[in-house]
Amino acid sequence: MLHITSLKEGLAIFKALGSDVRIEILSILLDHNNMSMNELASNLNITNGALTSHIRKLESCGLITVSSESAGHGNQKICSVHLDKILIDLEKAEGSQNIYCTDLKVGHYSNYQVCPTCGLASAKALIGEVDDPRYFDHPERYTADILWFSRGFVEYNIPNLIPGFQKITQLTLSAELCSEAPGFNNVWPSDIFFYINDVLIGSWLSPGDFGDSRGLFAPDWWVSNWNQYGMLKLLVVNKEGTFIDGLQISDVTIDSLHLDYRSSIRFRMAVEEDAEHVGGLTIFGKTFGNYRQDIKVSLHYAPMRDVQCSTR
Repeated sequence: MLHITSLKEGLAIFKALGSDVRIEILSILLDHNNMSMNELASNLNITNGALTSHIRKLESCGLITVSSESAGHGNQKICSVHLDKILIDLEKAEGSQNIYCTDLKVGHYSNYQVCPTCGLASAKALIGEVDDPRYFDHPERYTADILWFSRGFVEYNIPNLIPGFQKITQLTLSAELCSEAPGFNNVWPSDIFFYINDVLIGSWLSPGDFGDSRGLFAPDWWVSNWNQYGMLKLLVVNKEGTFIDGLQISDVTIDSLHLDYRSSIRFRMAVEEDAEHVGGLTIFGKTFGNYRQDIKVSLHYAPMRDVQCSTR
């Protein structure tokens, strides 16, 4: 998913979509998952040369990806849609001086409880043995860029380094997620629950554990029949409620969490044993999956109206 926070930021995307031919290309690719350049040109009844310019514009702004695949006596270029969603936020953002941003490495969890199938890996190798929860305590887990489990949770301490005497007015988190099936299974639903300081703020139904194509950033050593990529999800808690990708998932507001410059903030992602869909969770970092990012966090803040002095 791509989150566009201003019209200027989305200009390249808007220009790329301002063409009937390019809209048709995206529609065909969505229907067929992927397609070669020759097949696309034939479907559109245009020359390969004319198609190339359209493909370049779509690729340059991240709407599609193009990869080479051996076929017959040479290589052919295969096109596929890269973005599953585009969220355009036209509400005027606060000034950058009022936002504290940080990234959390996938392996930097502070607490966990997981059940097999489970495991974690760095960009270089597996960490310990798969399906043995003890390795979630391994010292090298801080280097992990992917982890997975079938039931349980991982919890992260979010650094709260906003200036003094400020309250948090919005909490934004972004991460690449999917389910966890043995091997992989594109149709493997899982209810993923999100908590802030033990308060359930909402859930998201992951449709599957995706492995039909290799993750764009998967290391060369990564096994091809394991989970390859996820969906980039944007979780926002503000004064109106809690939202995922712009859709409200609960009435929990930022004010009800009572977060200010003194607050510890614990973020938990869980697969509950009694959920309707117990399909596990996979979290991707920047050296795995389709999005080169870790868990991104933004804390929006504003001055507190009533400051009460206290000793700690």
